[in-house]
Amino acid sequence: MEPITLTAIAAALTAGVTAGFGQAAGESLFADAYGRLKATLKRKFGNDSEVVKAVDNLERKPDSENRQGQLEEEVEAAGADQDPDVRRAAQELLEQVRAQPGGEAHIQKTQTAIGSNIAQAQDHGTATVSSNQPKDKE
Repeated sequence: MEPITLTAIAAALTAGVTAGFGQAAGESLFADAYGRLKATLKRKFGNDSEVVKAVDNLERKPDSENRQGQLEEEVEAAGADQDPDVRRAAQELLEQVRAQPGGEAHIQKTQTAIGSNIAQAQDHGTATVSSNQPKDKE
């Protein structure tokens, strides 16, 4: 499972948090929640930490799978997802992303399902699972 911090940041960026948010009340709450998470990461790990650099890199190219992977790696290496303050800030950000129009879709787009008999659709696609289970004999 992806760390909540990665999911929150990637979802916020793909939802457009850095692209002019802050005008309407709901958008301000969204941008503020993102700012609090980023400030928490800086306070806990330092402005020049690898995890903060990975966030900065992802801000420049939010749809980059490589940069999302880099952030995931740095979040795990720093143990950022184990920190209660970071987790709280990430959860708050996810709640604000969900409150935005189409927010849930941005969260789902950033998550990856792992396991058996799982299908994921992306960008208005469809997905099905076919399982070759033996039929019961009647």
